[in-house]
Amino acid sequence: MGTEYQPTPRGRILLVEDDPDTARFIMHVLGRAGFDLEHAPDPTVALPRIGPERWDLVITDIEMPDMTGIELLETLRREAPALPVAVITAHVTVDNTLGALRARADEFLQKPLRPDALVATVTALISRGRSNHGTREVVLAVGAHPDDVEIGAAGALLAHRDAGHQVAILTMSRGARGGADDARAGEARAAATILGAALYLEDLEDTQISESDPTISTISAVIEAVRPTIVYTHSIHDVHQDHRNTHQAVMVAAREVGSLCCFQSPSATVDFRPARFIVIDEYMTGKLAAIAAFGSQATVRQYLAPDLIEATARYWSRFGSGRYAEAFEVIRDRAAGSSGGGSGQQAFEAAAQSAAVAENAPDEGAAHQILEDRHVTK
Repeated sequence: MGTEYQPTPRGRILLVEDDPDTARFIMHVLGRAGFDLEHAPDPTVALPRIGPERWDLVITDIEMPDMTGIELLETLRREAPALPVAVITAHVTVDNTLGALRARADEFLQKPLRPDALVATVTALISRGRSNHGTREVVLAVGAHPDDVEIGAAGALLAHRDAGHQVAILTMSRGARGGADDARAGEARAAATILGAALYLEDLEDTQISESDPTISTISAVIEAVRPTIVYTHSIHDVHQDHRNTHQAVMVAAREVGSLCCFQSPSATVDFRPARFIVIDEYMTGKLAAIAAFGSQATVRQYLAPDLIEATARYWSRFGSGRYAEAFEVIRDRAAGSSGGGSGQQAFEAAAQSAAVAENAPDEGAAHQILEDRHVTK
C-alpha cells in the first residue's frame, strides 16, 4: 500500500530518460522552477516506483533501449490511467507521434526543449491532472466505419478532451466499400489526431459487421484496454445494418460501463429520440476539420458537406443554449462504481445547465421541468 500522498507546491515528477545530458538539463530547469524530480534511467527502473509512490507527472523519452517510451506509456495507462504523461523525443515522425497519441500521451514535445516552454507545459499538465484527480473521465466512441464517430460525436469528443478527459475511438471496419482500405485508414488516423484521440482501427468486413462475435469480442478487448467510464456509439434507430449491429454489440460489451449514449448518423431514422444535447459552438471548427480529413469521401458522400453538418448541429441547438449542438440518446447514465456524490459526466453537464435554463425557461417552474426532462450540456 502506498504512503499518504501530499502534493508538493509545484508537483512531484518522475523523469524517465536514458541520456545523462538531457536528464541533467531537465532536472536543472524544473528543479530551479520548484518541482520535486526523481530520475529513472530506463523504464525498468521507473515502473516499480509507479504503484508504491504517488506522482503528479511522468516525463519520458520515446527512444530508449529495452523498452521504448511508447511501451512505457501503454503500461502506465493500464496501471495509472489518470497520471499525466509527457513524451519527449529528438525526432518527431508520423509513426511515433501517432503512436504516442494512440497510447494517450497528454503532451508530445520535441527536443531541444526551451526552458520557459518546458516549465509552462509541466505546470499546465500538473494543474490539469490535480484538478481532474478522482474525476477524470475516460471516453470511448465506437463507430462501424471511418467518419461515423466524427459525424456524430466529434464536437463532444473535443469538449471531453478540452476538459482533460482521455478520449479513444474504436472503428470496426476500414470502410472498404467506400474506398481503398489504406486511404481510409490514413484518413481515420488523421481525424483522430485532430481530435486528440487514441485510435483503435479494426478490419471487420464492411457491410457484414455482425451483432455477435467477432464484433462483441473485439469491442470487449478494447474496453478492457481503455477502461472507459463513458461510451458513445450508434443508435439502434438506423437503416444501416452495420450501425445497428455495432449498437447491439456495444450493448453487450459495454454492459458494465457507467454512461452509454448513442449519436445520430446520416442514416438514422425518425425514431432517433435524443435526450441530451451537447453545445459545441467552440468545437464546430474542429469537428469540421476532423470530417474534412476524410477527403476520399467528400465528393461521393453528400452528408459530409460542411453546410449540412452545420445545419444539423444548428437544428439540434434549439434544445440547447448555443448555436450548435450534437444530440444523443441516453441509454444509461450512472457513475461506474459510484456510491453517491455525482458522476464526472454529471459534472461535465452541470457547468452549462444554468445557461441552458436561462435560454429556454421563462420562469423557475419551467426551468425545473427542463432539467427533469432533459440533460442539456455544454
